[in-house]
Amino acid sequence: MEDHMKQALEIVKAQAGVRTMSEEEMTSMVANIASKLKSIEAGEQEPQEEQTQEPAVDPKKAIREKSVVCLECGKTFKVLTKKHLATHGLTPAEYKEKWGFKKTQSLIAKSLARERKKKMQEMQLWKRREKKTA
Repeated sequence: MEDHMKQALEIVKAQAGVRTMSEEEMTSMVANIASKLKSIEAGEQEPQEEQTQEPAVDPKKAIREKSVVCLECGKTFKVLTKKHLATHGLTPAEYKEKWGFKKTQSLIAKSLARERKKKMQEMQLWKRREKKTA
């Protein structure tokens, strides 16, 4: 058996160990991985196709009342952090541009944004600053 076929079998075996896979899934996965490994070994470059990624949900529905859905991976958060976006190789500005959000749009659940706004209005920090400078 060829080396790349053995490697493909090991990869699929590991996958089958962590999730349920049908026989058809396993055989197609082995064939796919083996051919990719063979082409990599031969030094062939796959043609770079323009990838148009589909969002996990409709971008207009991503910012919800109690959560925000990451359009890259589909996970939900209360706040879509810079650290999480970095796992996708994006900055918050790049993420907003990619998915068509306004630059000023906060990536935070609506209820949490309202709570924070209310808290800031109660604190009235701008009045405290005026008193200190006067």
